[in-house]
Amino acid sequence: MPNNHVPESAHIGRHVVIEDDVVLGERVELGHFCVLLKGTVLGDDVKVGSHTVLGIQPRGSAFMRQTGQAADGLRVGDRTRIGSHATIYSGSRIGDDAFVGDHASIREAVSIGNGTVVGRGAMIELNTSIGDRCTIQTLAYVTGDTVLEDGVFIGPCASMSNDKYMGAKPFELIGPRLLRGAKIGSNATLLPGVVIGQGAIVGAGSVVTRNTETAELVTGVPAKPRHYVD
Repeated sequence: MPNNHVPESAHIGRHVVIEDDVVLGERVELGHFCVLLKGTVLGDDVKVGSHTVLGIQPRGSAFMRQTGQAADGLRVGDRTRIGSHATIYSGSRIGDDAFVGDHASIREAVSIGNGTVVGRGAMIELNTSIGDRCTIQTLAYVTGDTVLEDGVFIGPCASMSNDKYMGAKPFELIGPRLLRGAKIGSNATLLPGVVIGQGAIVGAGSVVTRNTETAELVTGVPAKPRHYVD
C-alpha cells in the first residue's frame, strides 16, 4: 500500500502516477498523465498541468557533473502553478505563488523564491538560486551555479554560461550573479562569473564579458557602458 497523503479535496486527472512518500496539500489539482515521483511534496492549492513529471532523480554519465549530494525530494509551495509537459527534479525547492510555464525544465538543487515566474520552455540548471518575484521569460537559459537576487528580469532567449574554457581544461564552474532588480534583454549572453549590478540593464543581443556597475546600462558585443539609469 503506498505511503502517500492525498486529501479528499485533491482533484486527480486520468492516468496519473503517484509514487510512494508523495504528499499533496489541500485542493491540489493534477492534470491528466501527470507523474509524481517518490518524495514529492505539493503545498495547498497547487495546480499542475497534464503530462508533467515532478521529482525526477538526477542521472547522467560518468562525464557529467553531479551535485555531490543526494536529492531529497521536491518541495513546491502553496498556490504555485505548473504548466503542461514541465519537468522538475528532486532536490529542488519552489516557493509560494510561483509559476512554471509549459515545457520548462528545472534541474536538481535549485531554489526558486516566492512569486517568481519561469516562462515557457525556460531551462534552469543545477545548483542555482533564484530569489523572490523574478521573471525568467520564454526559452531563457539559466546555467548552473548562477545566482539571481530578488526582482531580476531575464528576457526571452537570454543565455548564460559557467565554463570559461568550454571543457578544454579544469575550471571551477561559476555562473553569473545578478543583483537585485537587474534586467537582461532578449537574446543577451552572460559569460561565466560576471556580476550584473543592482538595477543594471543589459540591452537585447548584448554579450557581457565583464562586471557591470549599479544602475548601469550596457549594450553591444562586447557590452560597453552607455549611461546610468534612474
